[in-house]
Amino acid sequence: MNRRYWIETWGCQMNEHDSEKLSGALEGLGYERAGGPADADLVLLNTCSIREKAEEKVYQYLARLRAARRENPSMIIGVAGCVAQMSGASLRDREPIVDLVLGPRAAGRLPELLARVTERRGIVDTTLYQDGLFRSDRPVRRDPRRVKAWVTVMEGCNKSCAYCIVPTTRGREVYRPLDGILAECADLVADGFAEIELLGQNVNAWRDREAGEWFDGLLRRVGSIPGLRRLRFTTSHPAQFTDRIIEAMAETPAVCHALHLPVQSGSSRVLARMRRGYDRARYLDRVQRLREAMPDIALSTDVIVGFPGETEDDFRETLTLVEEVGFDQMFSFIYSPRPGTPAAMVRDDLPAERKTARLMELQQLQRRIQLERNRARVGRVVRVLVEGPSRRDAEEWAGRTPGNQVVNFAAEGVRAGDEIAVRITAAGPNSLRGEPVEFDGARADRAPRRADSAAS
Repeated sequence: MNRRYWIETWGCQMNEHDSEKLSGALEGLGYERAGGPADADLVLLNTCSIREKAEEKVYQYLARLRAARRENPSMIIGVAGCVAQMSGASLRDREPIVDLVLGPRAAGRLPELLARVTERRGIVDTTLYQDGLFRSDRPVRRDPRRVKAWVTVMEGCNKSCAYCIVPTTRGREVYRPLDGILAECADLVADGFAEIELLGQNVNAWRDREAGEWFDGLLRRVGSIPGLRRLRFTTSHPAQFTDRIIEAMAETPAVCHALHLPVQSGSSRVLARMRRGYDRARYLDRVQRLREAMPDIALSTDVIVGFPGETEDDFRETLTLVEEVGFDQMFSFIYSPRPGTPAAMVRDDLPAERKTARLMELQQLQRRIQLERNRARVGRVVRVLVEGPSRRDAEEWAGRTPGNQVVNFAAEGVRAGDEIAVRITAAGPNSLRGEPVEFDGARADRAPRRADSAAS
C-alpha cells in the first residue's frame, strides 16, 4: 500500500502554491493524498507567521495531532513555511511530536530530508537557500478542478517595513529567470488553465537583468502567450509601482484590470513609522494614475489598525483615504507585534478595546463602500470566468469578473472554465448575482483541459 500524506495550509497564495509544490514532491515519491490527517502517514503543516493568531493556530493543530500520533506511532509530522523558519529548533522544544522543521526555501529538499527523518527524529532545515529555488524539474500538484494556476516569479523581500516578519522568514529577493516563467506559463495554457496569477512577496520588484526585462516587460511577455485569457499578479508594493507597470497593465489585453495595492495606513506620519517608503500623497497619486489609465480598475488593499503611536487623527486619515479611494475590497487587521521586528520594541499605549473599536469602524465603512460599488454594477453585462459550483447553493454556479468580483448565477450546461456574459441583477457587499446573457454551452469561451494536467 502506498504511503499517504496530508498538508494543512495557512496564509496567502504563496503558501497555497508552496503546498502544491510540496504535494507534487510527495506524489513523485509515491505518496497518495489522504482523506484527512488521521489517515495519513505524513502530515505537513504549511504555516504563516505574519500575525500572532496565525502562529497560534499551528500549535493548536499540533496539539490535536497528538491523539493521531498515539494511534499511529510511525506517523511523520512536519512543520513547513514561515513559522518553521521563524521558530527553528525551538518549535520542537515546544512540540516534541514534530519530526521535521522545514523553512520555505528548504521546501525543494523535502525528499532528501524525509529520507533522513526515517533514520532519526528531529530534522531542522531553515537555510535561506538561493540556488535551485526555481528548478523546472520539480513537479507541482495542481487541483485539476481549478481554472487558475499560480506561478512563482520571485521569492523574498528587500524592504524593511517596521512591523513585517517576511524578510526574516522568506529572505532577500531572488528573481526567477524570464525563460523559466514563460515556459511554465505556456505549458499551463496548453494544459487548459484559463487564468494565471504571478506570485511574489514583492512581485513588481521582479527583474531579469540578463534578459533586459523588468516587471512591466514580464506582464507584456506573459500576457502575449496565445490562448491565455486572464493574467493577474500579487502582491505589489506602492513604492515600486511605476508608470511603466501601469502602462503595461492598460495595454496588455490579458491583464485583468484589478490590483491589490496594500496601503496599511492613510497617515503619512504612521507610514513613515512603518518604514513603508511612500506617503499618503504618493499612494493617492498611484491610484489616480491607475484610474486614468484604466477607469474600470478594481482596487483592493490591506490596512493595519492600531500601529504603535497611531493617534485618533492618524486613524481618521486612514478613514478619509479609504473613503476617497473607494476600495472594492479590503483586508484589515489589528496590529500584531512580531518578534525581532523594530515595531515590536516600540512602546504601545493604545488599549486593546480602542484598537478593536477602530477596526470595527473601519470595517463598517468599507462594508458600506463595497455595497455602494457593487450596487452600481447592477444592470451591467460582465464577462464571468466560471470557477465551479456556488458556495451558497451547489445547484448554482460562481465565477469572477476581470475585476475579481464574485458572481453567483443559475444556468444549464455550464462547466468550470467557461467564460460567459452575465447581466448583474443584484448586489451584496461581498458578491454579485446575475443571469447569463444568451448563454449556450457550445459557444462558451473555454480552453480544453488535458487529462494529465493535475500534476504539471
